[in-house]
Formats: sequence, structure tokens, C-alpha cells
Amino acid sequence: MTGKTFFNSIAHGKEDIVQLLLSLLEETEAAYCVVGGLGVNAYAEPVVSLDLDLVVVSDRIHALRSAAQAKGMKVEEFEHSINLSVSGSDLRIQLKTDPLYQDFVKRAERHEILGYEMVVASLADVIRGKVWAYTDQSRRKSKRQKDLSDILRLVETHSELKSMLPPDIAAQVE
Repeated sequence: MTGKTFFNSIAHGKEDIVQLLLSLLEETEAAYCVVGGLGVNAYAEPVVSLDLDLVVVSDRIHALRSAAQAKGMKVEEFEHSINLSVSGSDLRIQLKTDPLYQDFVKRAERHEILGYEMVVASLADVIRGKVWAYTDQSRRKSKRQKDLSDILRLVETHSELKSMLPPDIAAQVE
């Protein structure tokens, strides 16, 4: 079973939603990078996630949003994100619109994740994003615990990252 087949089977997708998204990004000429759990998977032993978090360069978000709607994707807007979904798939796509993430796109690099060639935030930016997510007290505790686990996976694989952690988080990964 290929990575793509596995990923689509756990998402219960009748179509390849990730490939659809990658095609839309190319069609709209939207520079992007993967962050979040799938971004961690580019640098550490992969774990299954049904979340696909992306940073899309801000001047292309509207074009991508329109193209996604034209392809039948459901679009929901929130304060710091635009969420895309397709009926019948469990995959949750979140476009981060918080300006803090925009510079990640400039430092991103290509990686293969579960059989897909994607642009992924740099290792330093992936952990930076995970630290921001973990320290965001407005997030659900279960989400924050997953963020801490992702930080730990990255530090176990790349020990040099520990120096980037705030002291309270560094103490937890000891």
C-alpha cells in the first residue's frame, strides 16, 4: 500500500483531496508551506493526522479560496484561518491566516510526506509554530498536549532544537 493510498483510506476520501489541494495551489500560483503535524512528519517519524495545516502567501489566499469553492469544497472562515473540506472526507484542511506565519513560506523546502511532494516549513519554523500552538491557552487542552508531543518528537530526532525552546517547555522534554 502506498502512502497516498493509506492516507486517503484513513481520511475516508472518495477522491484524493490532498492532490486536489496541491493542484489548486499550483493553478492559483499560491506559494505555501505545510506546518502542524504533517509538517512535523517531514522531519520525524510520521504519525497519522487528519489535519493538513498550511500557510498560503497572503496575496493568493482569496484566489485559492475561490478555486476551492469552484471545485465544490466547503469553505469556512475563522479569525485566524480558513478551513476547507470535502463532503465524505475526514481530512481537515486549515489555511492559517495569522500574519505570524507568513515568513515561513520564504524559508520552506520540498519534502515527501506520505507519498506527496509538498513544500514544508523549515525545521526551525515547524518547531516555532508548534511552540506557538502549545503556548496558546485558548486552544483545547488535548490539542495542546498533541503539540507538546510533536515538539518532543522533533527534539528527539533533532536534539539541537532544544535550544530553541522556552525554559518551561525544555524542562518538560527532559
